[in-house]
Amino acid sequence: MKLVIQLVLWIVIIFLGYMVFNAVYEPIQFNKVKEKRFAKVVDRLKDIRAAQLAHQEITGNFEKDFDKLIRFIDTAEFTLTQRRDSTVMDEEYRKTFGVDKYKDIVLTDTLGTASVKDSLFKNSTRYKEMMNVPVDGVDAKFTMDAGTILKNENKIPVFEAKVAKKVVLHDLDKDLLMAENQVISVEGVNGKFITLGSMTEIKTEGNWPTAYDNN
Repeated sequence: MKLVIQLVLWIVIIFLGYMVFNAVYEPIQFNKVKEKRFAKVVDRLKDIRAAQLAHQEITGNFEKDFDKLIRFIDTAEFTLTQRRDSTVMDEEYRKTFGVDKYKDIVLTDTLGTASVKDSLFKNSTRYKEMMNVPVDGVDAKFTMDAGTILKNENKIPVFEAKVAKKVVLHDLDKDLLMAENQVISVEGVNGKFITLGSMTEIKTEGNWPTAYDNN
């Protein structure tokens, strides 16, 4: 009888030890996988941001269609300019007062053009895959939208690209994923999505912490 009790106690101790180990080990492993995947997603969102900012600089607007954005990268060119200071006669002042007066101006010279593709991505073609969520086993694309919002009676271009955390972490512990969706922290990615830009605010930043920008 005593031997049976000891055996049962050992089984209970081993079981409790296993539970304690899992309670510590699983969150650690979850965070390791999460951080690696989030870093890949953020890198791809940075490519999207670079492409969108180039599109906005050249066309004045952001693009909501990935295929059109890729075609833009393939074909568009930046205009290269140089600004220089100069001094000219202030003709209006001379006509008004009959006295010569010079004024400082800034001249902009056009030097040529440069390919958007080469400027942003050099010899890489990774921009052709920027719509795809870069996680093994995940066949999903980023959601992207673009438009304008009204600010001080002016229409300001905005865009947003995002993916749900549940897509990126699809095969991990559901309870830990649920907790991750509730994160509100300066060191974490807040909310249920990894998001770049906004359709309601004037911003082109993402909702990830600076640690992902430093990697």
